[in-house]
Amino acid sequence: MSCIQCGTCGGSCPSAADMEYTPRELIALLRAGFVEKALKANTIWYCTSCYLCTVRCPMEIRITDLMYALKDFAHREHLHDESFNAPRLAETFVDVVNSHGRNAEMEFLTRYYLRVNPLAMLRMAPLGMKLLATGRMPLAAKSIRGIDEIQAIIEKVKSMGGGTR
Repeated sequence: MSCIQCGTCGGSCPSAADMEYTPRELIALLRAGFVEKALKANTIWYCTSCYLCTVRCPMEIRITDLMYALKDFAHREHLHDESFNAPRLAETFVDVVNSHGRNAEMEFLTRYYLRVNPLAMLRMAPLGMKLLATGRMPLAAKSIRGIDEIQAIIEKVKSMGGGTR
């Protein structure tokens, strides 16, 4: 509620040109009660979490944190546009990182494309083969040391009703 609608956030955002609503406009929609409209827009999913909006906000609003909270809420309540793949991309990424403690590119890409468009994986095959041949993308996922402890923490947060994404 402390947003003064100055537009500094949108002017700072590297993704603003691709967003349906700038962060300022998103806040205005939420204030006006258009929650579903705000959550179905691509804005929260196009946020790159660069924190420029947050750093430059004269009212010190933690806009990036707001974007994360809105993503989590939209995901939990199924209030995002189902034709938009960013939520599935984010969900797949989080699942892989929760499994290994880091991104496992081959597993991530395979799981993502199987969810959204298996045939699109064929278009990526030539690039994938080059990455494999040069050692830039390993076939097998490697988990970090202590992954069991991290997974226990994640499960504890989930059991306490914390966000899973």
